Amino acid sequence: MDIRKVKKLIELLEESAISEIEIKEGEESVRISRANSAPQYIAPPPAMPAALPAAQAGIPKPAEPAVAAIEEGTVIESPMVGTYYSAPSPEAPAFVTIGQNIRVGDVICIVEAMKILNQIESEVSGKVKAIRVEDGQPVEFGQPLIVVDTNG
Repeated sequence: MDIRKVKKLIELLEESAISEIEIKEGEESVRISRANSAPQYIAPPPAMPAALPAAQAGIPKPAEPAVAAIEEGTVIESPMVGTYYSAPSPEAPAFVTIGQNIRVGDVICIVEAMKILNQIESEVSGKVKAIRVEDGQPVEFGQPLIVVDTNG
């Protein structure tokens, strides 16, 4: 990997709030992380303690979120920070669609990082249950991209 690319990665890391970045080019890969900074994490708001059960307080019970059903399966996460693309070009069909069967090694999307188009390959075989990212959307390291049912 070109040393100029590594320097650009370091600059990108220093200028952003991310604490780690990993880039793979063919057989080569580089991972850069901040040694003295804690990972950036935004904690969810604390749950309000209920003084009375919802039924007694006259508050309707919220429905279970639909996301819970989607989460069942193997989640393929983004291996890097960049921009998600579902197809090799705007005119081309998407690499994967919901309901499609995929195998280990199949290209599932592209993540563009620093003008480099990185094909992301599936590490599991199964049926695509959900695509969690919109085409052209920025993605973070570890962000869920696709949910795969490996049992079907």
